[in-house]
Amino acid sequence: LVGHGPSPSSSITGAEKQEKQYRAHQGFGNHHGGVTGAHTYFYADEAKCDQHMETFLRCIDASSGSSEDGFSAIKLTALARPQFLVRFSEVLVKWRRFFHQMAAEQGQAGRAVLDTKLEVEKLQEALANLGIVSTAESQQWFTGENLSMRGTVDLLDWNSLFDSRTKLSRPLLIPNRMTGQLEPLLSRFSEEEELQMKRVLQRMDVLAKRAMEKGVRLMVDAEQSYFQPAISRITVETQRRFNRSQPIIYNTYQCYLKEAYNNVTGDMELSRREGWHFGTKLVRGAYMVQERERAAQMGYEDPINPTYEKTNEMYHRCLDYVLEEITRSRKASVMVASHNEDTVKFTLHRMRELGIHPSDKKVCFGQLLGMCDQITFPLGQAGFPVYKYVPYGPVNEVLPYLSRRAQENRGFMQRANRERDLLWKEVKRRLLTGNLFS
Repeated sequence: LVGHGPSPSSSITGAEKQEKQYRAHQGFGNHHGGVTGAHTYFYADEAKCDQHMETFLRCIDASSGSSEDGFSAIKLTALARPQFLVRFSEVLVKWRRFFHQMAAEQGQAGRAVLDTKLEVEKLQEALANLGIVSTAESQQWFTGENLSMRGTVDLLDWNSLFDSRTKLSRPLLIPNRMTGQLEPLLSRFSEEEELQMKRVLQRMDVLAKRAMEKGVRLMVDAEQSYFQPAISRITVETQRRFNRSQPIIYNTYQCYLKEAYNNVTGDMELSRREGWHFGTKLVRGAYMVQERERAAQMGYEDPINPTYEKTNEMYHRCLDYVLEEITRSRKASVMVASHNEDTVKFTLHRMRELGIHPSDKKVCFGQLLGMCDQITFPLGQAGFPVYKYVPYGPVNEVLPYLSRRAQENRGFMQRANRERDLLWKEVKRRLLTGNLFS
């Protein structure tokens, strides 16, 4: 995950604790445990992943046939081995954390992600002193036009080096903060895992092409935080290819995560630099109970915001950032996936202030089928694009998903009572006017 640089006094112990988040743990080998609200997939083999892809293709076709500008949602844990996603996440986090270590040594610890910029000359000197690469080799790393003009490297530049200068099996060395020794960044990747990477990218390619062909937008759901760096990276790579002229691929950001705003702003900045459309779905999050239990057992910092109010603040902060980008460039789109009436009112208020019209179709809303119709129907009647999220499958798999709304949305029963009161009021109105079935 993209984050702030650690403070000098806590950089070693803090980094060690955070890296535990992206390690396998026997007690959480089944990532379904403690998850009552999000649909999860068991990994059997690659053939099963191909079967899931075929199911997603049928879902895309169904979305295309049911509405214009439809959406179809997919989960990457259905298309890849979860253990691979954890390991790939660990590599991404180590690479980014190394950047923040270099930033701390240049006196930039604690700065916001996009404000952290390393001086290239100092960075080259540090890499040479650490024995990672020679000065001549590092000069070849920093030959991009943008780098040579600015003379600095930010996190997005740093991540691009990972793309262009490394392969999964290449023994690139970075320092281990605990031992002080150099160790291979990618030592845990086997040839089989490289094949798994290729397969999941191929499956995403097939799904994205079908979505584009059918005029359907593809939403990649967010999952547990220890999968999410890999999921987000794969999604962004797909966006870079398919969102050139319109937002086909939507990435999902969980606003109950402390790093949500950094994740949104970092990916948005990448889309600006490269000129593709930023498509996003904003949610609060579905894995809070399991995330906190895992963090406590494995001894790393809880990645979830401490209170529901903090999560609301994070949601509105991320949403406001996207809405302002829509006004600025028209190359961003957002689904406000929320049952929270205050969030919907906040969105409508900011849209009016920023001059974003419903007909622009840059902002849409989503609620689960059968819930919060008192939000969905007025939005639709007022001309806003609004969608119902339709879970499907065997009852024993769908019911746990539905139960999340009752468990993790405060005031759910109060809203259900309000819906009942509104329905009863409408029945009485129709009885009094003699238009019961109109």
